[in-house]
Amino acid sequence: MNERNDNPLYKYIVQDPEAFAQNLARFIEEGGKAVAAYIEPREKGEARTRVADDIAEVMKTIGQISEYWLSDPQRAVEAQARLWSGYMDLWDQSLRRMMGERSRPAAEPDQRDRRFRDPEWSENQFFDFLKQAYLITTRWADSLVEGADGLDGHTRQKAAFYIRQIANAISPSNFVLTNPELLRETVSSNGENLVRGMKMLAEDIREGKGDLKLRQTDTTKFKVGENLAVTPGKVIAENALRQLIQYSPTTETVRKRPLLIVPPWINKYYILDLNPEKSLVKWLVDQGHTVFMVSWVDPGAELAEKTFEDYMREGILASLDDIEKATGESGVDVTGYCVGGTLLAVALAHMANAGDSRIKTASFLTAQTDFSHAGDLKVFVDDRQLEILETRINERGYLDGSVMARTFNMLRSNDLLWPYVINNYMRGKEPFPFDLLFWNSDSTRMPAANHIFYMRRFYLENAFAKGQLSIDGEPLRLKKIRVPAYHLATREDHIAPAKSVFTGAAMFGGPVRMVVAGSGHIAGVCNAPVLGKYQYWTGPAPSGAFEDWIANAKEHPGSWWPDWDAWLKKHDSEMVPARVPGERVGVIEDAPGRYVMTKAA
Repeated sequence: MNERNDNPLYKYIVQDPEAFAQNLARFIEEGGKAVAAYIEPREKGEARTRVADDIAEVMKTIGQISEYWLSDPQRAVEAQARLWSGYMDLWDQSLRRMMGERSRPAAEPDQRDRRFRDPEWSENQFFDFLKQAYLITTRWADSLVEGADGLDGHTRQKAAFYIRQIANAISPSNFVLTNPELLRETVSSNGENLVRGMKMLAEDIREGKGDLKLRQTDTTKFKVGENLAVTPGKVIAENALRQLIQYSPTTETVRKRPLLIVPPWINKYYILDLNPEKSLVKWLVDQGHTVFMVSWVDPGAELAEKTFEDYMREGILASLDDIEKATGESGVDVTGYCVGGTLLAVALAHMANAGDSRIKTASFLTAQTDFSHAGDLKVFVDDRQLEILETRINERGYLDGSVMARTFNMLRSNDLLWPYVINNYMRGKEPFPFDLLFWNSDSTRMPAANHIFYMRRFYLENAFAKGQLSIDGEPLRLKKIRVPAYHLATREDHIAPAKSVFTGAAMFGGPVRMVVAGSGHIAGVCNAPVLGKYQYWTGPAPSGAFEDWIANAKEHPGSWWPDWDAWLKKHDSEMVPARVPGERVGVIEDAPGRYVMTKAA
């Protein structure tokens, strides 16, 4: 028995063939349920297969890369020779290792690549060979995109993105027979993990009404208003698009000037109020701010015609009116997060044209106004793809939030997609409860008119930065925004890249404080001082190249929140007695309110 255990192959051999066969039968049975969950909504006309257009777009783009290399026989031969050279080097090193000689890896993964951390990827020659062959092949494919001359920037970006998605999908870490950890687990459990995984897959397809709704956390452990979004406050106003929350003070005195936060409508606002430890809202209240929060509605087809301008008027401008009624103050500090910041910039440019000076300072958290460097989301934005999107979105009157969730997952598929596929459907394990991922799954729809306008006019045409947007016949100019502005970018942001935020901030006409935080779009923003994580950089007003600015910026440990708080108080330090929410205007309901509780159907 000990000899068998000492054999390195023993852990990959099924020890109970009868149990394995029974589980294989159960696996096939559960697979039939998954297929049925996929087919049934399509037979009833409740779901439609949309992959043809997507595949056509991918093949067309990759075809342009192939055309470049195949159009010249010498180029094609040289490209093939580079690939075969990598394979021959791998073969040579593998033979040396097999014969007991010293060898070196022909290809090694990036140290940050978590897919190949199991020791067997290096210690077992079979799995090591698979890993290196995969790395050689995918890096060669990347080089074909980089080396294809004559491509426009958008096509090259799309091709690089599609190649990366294909490479991530075919990784040997994603398959039972080529992943040592998965194979060991399958053998040791006699395939029980695969049965559990297929059962979960069927459940998730059924939950997605025919599409896979990937579970990234245990959603039963969280409930909005009970252990999420629990900072005390009152809803003091509402209209068709938003509720306005005023939070209860925790200090005897507060800043005279109120603070309004405008979150993105792509997700629900409570990312800024996840729990007491990580809540930006609670922290601001504790620093003596009177905080108001916009809580956007989860729109249905009845709001299909609501435009970007409607969001500005019924969101920001209406909230300024309501805040004045609630506090008696006409001057307000306003903060916009992500697309909420883009909306805020549009509102400021419009207000500058109208002579409306109610916004005294503006803060932009990972918000883009110049979309020249908007990152991989631009992969999905060109005339053809927007035409397809418009057709799909107009059928319902809104874009389902799950579409954007899948898109964001694809931007970081090796972190947000494939690890959950492996954990859920191959290991058969429930994901851990994680409040951030619960929020991420709590998707929100977007009205057709608003979303189409946003994607076309901002991402495709970059019309705002070019001065080609107008409201009431007046062009909107970033240079006319002269209120003090605080711009936060995050260094690893894959949604609003730091360079994109920086170039937009440089176009403002007033004093700008530029800050770059460590981490990404969510963790870099929601980084409470008590956590003691990451860092942030400060420097002069943005100008020139972002790379030069960040290279000369001053690094500070910890959260950027105290820096922002000090900046806000520098522009208004007058204190008044703490305000009771709704005291002057009445209360509609307790925070977090009905709108955020609505679950997209």
